[in-house]
Amino acid sequence: MSTSTIAPRTAAIDHVVQVVRRLASGLADVEAETVSGPVVAGNWPGATEAELRLRAVEVAASLVATEPGYSRLAARLLSEHIGDEVRLSDVGCFSEAMSAGYRAGLISDGLWEFVSSNAPKLDALVDDGADDRFEYFGIRTVYDRYLLRHPETRLVLETPQHFFMRVACGLSETVSDVTELYGLLSTLSYLPSSPTLFNAGTRRSQLSSCFLLDSPRDELESIYDRYSQAARLSKYAGGIGMAWSRIRSRGSLIRGTNGHSNGIVPWLRTLDSSVAAVNQGGRRKGAACVYLATWHADIEEFLELRDNTGSEDRRTHNLNLANWIPDEFMRRVESDGDWSLFDPKDVPELVDLWGEEFEKAYRDAEAAGKAARVVSARDLYGRMMRTLAQTGNGWMTFADISNRTCNQTAVPGNVVHLSNLCTEILEVTSDAETAVCNLGSVNLAAHCVDGGFDFERLARSVRTAVTFLDRSIDLTYYPTAEAEKANRRWRPIGLGLMGMADVFFKLRMPFDSAEARELSNRISETIALAAYETSADLAARLGAHPSYDDTRAARGVLHVDHFADAAVTDPDAWQRVRELVAANGLRNSLMIAIAPTATIAAIAGCSECTEPVVSNVFKRETLSGEFIQVNKYLIADLKQRGLWNEKLREAVVRAEGSIADIAAIPQELRQLYRTAWELPQRALIDLAAGRTPFIDQSQSLNLFMAAPTIGKLSSMYAYAWRSGLKTTYYLRSRPATRINQTTVASAPEVDAEAEAIACSLENPETCEACQ
Repeated sequence: MSTSTIAPRTAAIDHVVQVVRRLASGLADVEAETVSGPVVAGNWPGATEAELRLRAVEVAASLVATEPGYSRLAARLLSEHIGDEVRLSDVGCFSEAMSAGYRAGLISDGLWEFVSSNAPKLDALVDDGADDRFEYFGIRTVYDRYLLRHPETRLVLETPQHFFMRVACGLSETVSDVTELYGLLSTLSYLPSSPTLFNAGTRRSQLSSCFLLDSPRDELESIYDRYSQAARLSKYAGGIGMAWSRIRSRGSLIRGTNGHSNGIVPWLRTLDSSVAAVNQGGRRKGAACVYLATWHADIEEFLELRDNTGSEDRRTHNLNLANWIPDEFMRRVESDGDWSLFDPKDVPELVDLWGEEFEKAYRDAEAAGKAARVVSARDLYGRMMRTLAQTGNGWMTFADISNRTCNQTAVPGNVVHLSNLCTEILEVTSDAETAVCNLGSVNLAAHCVDGGFDFERLARSVRTAVTFLDRSIDLTYYPTAEAEKANRRWRPIGLGLMGMADVFFKLRMPFDSAEARELSNRISETIALAAYETSADLAARLGAHPSYDDTRAARGVLHVDHFADAAVTDPDAWQRVRELVAANGLRNSLMIAIAPTATIAAIAGCSECTEPVVSNVFKRETLSGEFIQVNKYLIADLKQRGLWNEKLREAVVRAEGSIADIAAIPQELRQLYRTAWELPQRALIDLAAGRTPFIDQSQSLNLFMAAPTIGKLSSMYAYAWRSGLKTTYYLRSRPATRINQTTVASAPEVDAEAEAIACSLENPETCEACQ
């Protein structure tokens, strides 16, 4: 090897080592030699400086489980790499990044006109040092999935801060607006959902997260039109919810041919293939959830769609499934009554009814002998529980409370028929209107400072977030006319939150403590009050949404009024809100929805939505690769007590991230840092129930049970219904979970399951799942 080859490579190695040491110098407990040693030892002939730096990133990231500070070091190294990559495209500042994006055909004319007109001011706003707030997982996710790339060279054209500035500019009308929103984004205090982050300011700015399609009419043309709508919506990164309760059941007479229908399954298989084929612009997989009313005669076949056994021509492995459940069914489960299943062709009126009107029509149909067949309510409920245990799917969502408390259902004919892909959106739909929602989430962890929670700052963040979520309704691209019609009529938004577990850790509150529930309620109330105030102020300036007169709010009823036991702490503030709404109306028919936030929480470096951590040390697999995640709060506490060492780290890893049985760790820490698997699920349901009065849409609530049984699940979901929850999301279980399946020939197992269900429903206070 020639001297001329060795010298540049040696210089590159030395430079990377110096970079590692410089960046590590600002991080406590991080030794630069731990990273720079393997980088030098692992170099290869001809390695460039950029390749060596990426090697240093990998080494630092691999050490996160040993010392969380290495996550910041890896993030800073990657930030330097991104900066160098951007400079290869002759980009030095934000306006130059947008110029390069515009020339590459990526940036919209409107955004480029705004940026070019205000370039010096916008360039000055960019805080390059804000990248230091990222953890490695967050900045890697941004780098791999969100930054604009040149279509030919594939080099990134913007830094993470340019990306945040682009999003802010894409949603703003003035430089002052940009300053306000960028201030939240750059501090990771608030993030809009992925479609907005993907598309703001681009040529096709589809900013909405969720689309809810009503069930097609029971006609061939209507069904295929729904397929087309779903494909167009999914193409632009929308998650799809679709009802299917109007379609006739299997065996139903087709009068035109004198034949019999094959029911909903063949149609859902076609939808399943369509969802798999449309991959949201190559950035993430298409996704959809189908909702079916519990009275539909095909409900049992519907519950088998995700099974891993049986005939493949009766299975759909890409669709998610959800049950749309009336209270009447849950009451009959509790009383061990019968449940009648109907062909929608024979009782078309049931689809558009809820509450007392549904119950009367349902009983009249039973009395008229229209039932396709009659089953035991508990047997069907048990089948629902088996589906949840086996697949995590078949989500339990409750139709009556969803309609009874929805601001949009004041006028007859306006009906909520389903929720969305993640069960947090509840909006009316019809054949002519596809419900839409634009989402964003406040990072609670960023509002928890100096040993306390800053409620005033939270209210300010909410006001900004609501303003820009409302604006996105006017700026978004609508893939279908039905979506645009509904969104402009109702102007719903879905402001959520993330980082709740971080707040509990910071403030030393066990997840199931009374203090945690009180804080959760007050945070939810603060968000609701600020959202109502902002929407009423926007209505005063810009006008109420067109369907305001058709809402409950126009009749003086706010969402919180449906809940007599709501934990209201500031009645005077609510009175001021009522007066403001009465005077101005509301710009938005719905405002609060807690989405899962999996990706944006990763970017913000906080826990997902309202959930407890699933493990204190675990590997997470995403489209960006595998990432080691650790509970930095736990490790900081252990280090403070002088307990964090290699032996203890190995013990935590062997216990799959649990510290419950590690005697060397003080009991107070074992109590505080229990994982989702170790917490009583009643606590999660109680926290969700306490928030519900302040959430005018709903919340994605995962429930966790390492080894579910029919009895435990029966009790848990009955408790969720009795607690007034509108929806639930996945049941999370461990891979080893096995649930006994029942068959006609297996009478002893049927009896055992019936006994388990009866025991859990009739003695709910003794169920171990909820304690």
